[in-house]
Amino acid sequence: MAKDERENIIVGLDIGTTKVCAIVGKQVNGSVDIQGIGLSPSYGLRKGVVVNIDNTVESIKKAVEDASRMAGVEINSVFAGIGGGHIKSLNSHGVIAVSRSDREITQEDVDRVVDAAKAISVPLDREVIHVIPQEFIIDNQDGIREPVGMSGVRLEVEVHIVTAAVTSAQNIYKSVQRAGVYVEDIVLQPLAASEAILNRDEKELGVAMVDIGGGTTDIVIFCEGGVRHTSVLAIGGNQVTTDIAIGLRTPNAEAEDLKKKYGCAMVDLAAEGEEIKVPGVGGRPDKSVPRRALAEIIQPRIEEIFTLVGQEIRANGYEDNIASGLAVTGGTALLPGIADVAEKILELPVRIGKPQGISGLVDVVNSPLYAAGVGLVLYGAKSRSAGVGIVEPGSGAFGKIKDWFKEFF
Repeated sequence: MAKDERENIIVGLDIGTTKVCAIVGKQVNGSVDIQGIGLSPSYGLRKGVVVNIDNTVESIKKAVEDASRMAGVEINSVFAGIGGGHIKSLNSHGVIAVSRSDREITQEDVDRVVDAAKAISVPLDREVIHVIPQEFIIDNQDGIREPVGMSGVRLEVEVHIVTAAVTSAQNIYKSVQRAGVYVEDIVLQPLAASEAILNRDEKELGVAMVDIGGGTTDIVIFCEGGVRHTSVLAIGGNQVTTDIAIGLRTPNAEAEDLKKKYGCAMVDLAAEGEEIKVPGVGGRPDKSVPRRALAEIIQPRIEEIFTLVGQEIRANGYEDNIASGLAVTGGTALLPGIADVAEKILELPVRIGKPQGISGLVDVVNSPLYAAGVGLVLYGAKSRSAGVGIVEPGSGAFGKIKDWFKEFF
């Protein structure tokens, strides 16, 4: 494959608790064309954090090989997602005096004020992975998105800073490298997912994106076009599966299968008299139970998840700033009735978020399951457009600090 063609290939690698997903995209005339997908069960992560590198490496290898085969391209580098309860975020403020004598603000001034905002005390065991400008303020005039070219004496910026545990990020990086590919960048998975499922109007009006994965539930709040808050709750779809396994006395693998085939988030959606077959444990015979019994196990856990989401939103003071409501994505969002449960608990409009703004294998990735993977590809496309090239072997991608200035403004 020619070098220029290789540079148009972008691969997103969503490394989750229950699955590893590799998605191959290609930049075509300013848009992203999805050309391949690889999916592999994930056995080496717990609550979004690597606990077994060898198993994680094998899962990554399989997903990347399947995606490479489907797309018919060689995969050399990826944009890898990172998540887990170790993710922390905070908002920071920076201020500088404009340097030019004519008081015109330049890109150098913007870089300096962002550097001032991110000059915070970070513990040695943590690494800054994103610095995201929210708004600029020129001589007390706020709400400015693009300050370059404007005149002023004092330039300020509000930024959102995301940090991760150094060891967790390094383990993701090592796992990908040992699988034979290079990390072009490490990206917070919920931020990537928001790229795929949220539109500009929602971000302007205010929206909370809730990504319910296997081990964690990720929350990103946008307001006035910028990221205002990110957080991770240590609860997800795996807790639902565990509840089913205990409640129906069936193995975890069978409980997961029952959840996918017959599960629903509202008891009212399960028809009266409908029976399902539940495999027994340890050679015990199968048994038949009402489908409503399955729903009665699932609904309380889903209600708990959204109750915790509501508490997180209120605790940080954003309950009045998300007029667009919620966009729910992730594998657990496939449960029928989950949007209705969320609306009842949070008293906000809720929609299921699916990838948008792409072409190619749209019908294949048209599911909340692939939001983070597609979002990583879209993030990669924007990074490439901003002048970030492919990381060559040995160049050390980990530790780069990216701002998302181009992304949100």
